[in-house]
This record gives sequence, C-alpha cells and structure tokens, in this order.
Amino acid sequence: MIVRIMGEGQVEISTDDISILNELDSELEAAIDASDEQAFRVKLHALLDKVRHVGKALPDDSLEPSELILPPADASIEEVREMLGDQGLIPG
Repeated sequence: MIVRIMGEGQVEISTDDISILNELDSELEAAIDASDEQAFRVKLHALLDKVRHVGKALPDDSLEPSELILPPADASIEEVREMLGDQGLIPG
C-alpha cells in the first residue's frame, strides 16, 4: 500500500502493518471526537511515526498513486476531521 504523508512524500507499507495502524487511527479518531487537543497531537504523531517506521520511503521522483493520504504532523483537529472518512484515515 502506498501512503503519502502531506509535505513529506510517499512510503510503501506492508499489509501486515495495517492492523497496528488501524489501532492508532482509532485512537486518533477518539481524540478528535472528544475534541481533546493534547491527546489528538500525541495520537497524530504516534500514527505518523509508526508509518515512517514501518514504511519504506519511495524516491522523490516516484509517481506511484497514493492509496492513502495522511495529514502533516502540524495539522489541526479541524483539518484532520475534514480528512476522516467513514473508516478513519486508514480503512481497515
């Protein structure tokens, strides 16, 4: 799965890592639903850090279509709320 982190580039993630990313995504959604800015910030950074850790960076000149687009680390709750789909940022 190809994932783009806005402002950073693309990474390729194994399907084996999707379940842990879904858990982090659910925690992020809960923080957004609660309008808890501090928890939101922690959960967003945890999700992005995990994507960076498990993902294999693609070259900058790669033109692969992104299956997922994640917000940048400095995104606001409102920006991320607008990006959420029915299944969160990472569909399971």
